[in-house]
Amino acid sequence: MAKKALITGLTGQDGSYLAELLLDKGYEVHGIARRLAIEDPSHRLNRINHILDKVKLHSGTLENYSRFIELFEDLKPNECYHLAAQSFVHESFEDGFSTIDMNIKGVQHALSALHKKAPECKFYFAASSEMFGKVEEIPQTEKTPFHPRSPYGISKTTGFDLTRNYRESYNLFACSGILFNHESPRRGFEFVTRKITNGLAKIKLGLEDSLSLGNLDAKRDWGFAGDYVEAMWMMLQQEKPKDYVIATGETHTVRNFVENAAKELDINLTWKGEGINEKGYNKNGEKIIQINPEFYRPAEVQLLLGDASKAKKELGWEPKTSFDELVEMMVKSDFDKLKK
Repeated sequence: MAKKALITGLTGQDGSYLAELLLDKGYEVHGIARRLAIEDPSHRLNRINHILDKVKLHSGTLENYSRFIELFEDLKPNECYHLAAQSFVHESFEDGFSTIDMNIKGVQHALSALHKKAPECKFYFAASSEMFGKVEEIPQTEKTPFHPRSPYGISKTTGFDLTRNYRESYNLFACSGILFNHESPRRGFEFVTRKITNGLAKIKLGLEDSLSLGNLDAKRDWGFAGDYVEAMWMMLQQEKPKDYVIATGETHTVRNFVENAAKELDINLTWKGEGINEKGYNKNGEKIIQINPEFYRPAEVQLLLGDASKAKKELGWEPKTSFDELVEMMVKSDFDKLKK
């Protein structure tokens, strides 16, 4: 009999790649989605339109505990991947109450329902490198103390603690993947990487004149989401539940990402000015990159760099996609879509 998986956030970037992976492995895949999304598939289910006939979507929200109870009782899944969250850091500063409420309740509801109705189900929680925040060591490992610097990071830290507490209290197979930034052509347009690739592709095609960004000097460990969902699956195939850092071990600035994307599009960039006054010009002297102080965070996370040695040793996982390949993939996707 095929294994059964329940994914919260199946319609998002990670959920769509994970669903593809599990289907390829012969799983029966179920997902939770808002009714609004199910009723408007062409716009809200665009990441999974190609597999809609192979997955089963169930209406529900993270805030609805009774729905989690019903689904765990009815489905009795073998594995649950809790990916759904309000995950845009900038938005978490704008509406911290909703981010905290939704993200923490979602984990609590999923774990409690699993404990009551499907205690044999293995549980994965999507933790985040944003939990490290103001980093206390470089690179960051599973033992690095957390110092979150945003409501989003705080909510993920609490979710991590809840997952560990259920594991230790009720002997559940519950683990967390501390994933560093992972991107793809399916990334939301509000995230800086997709904002860059889509924005520069528009400039190249003459659809826009410029692109506004925030802190160009912030450093991140960027990987490919398609690689990272394999690590999620691997964690739930182990004999004992453990938490793992998933990262590339390389760090690049936002400026590096901009420069690589521009190079892929044959846009020559020249930087002039400093700090928030710095701007990027093309070979014609046109100002195409502008810095908007509104995009700076109230509490900045300046550097994130992960050490995934434990995942490599115990899971046999390591990233397959390089930084250059990731940027090329995203730029090509956005350019081709816009060109059409």
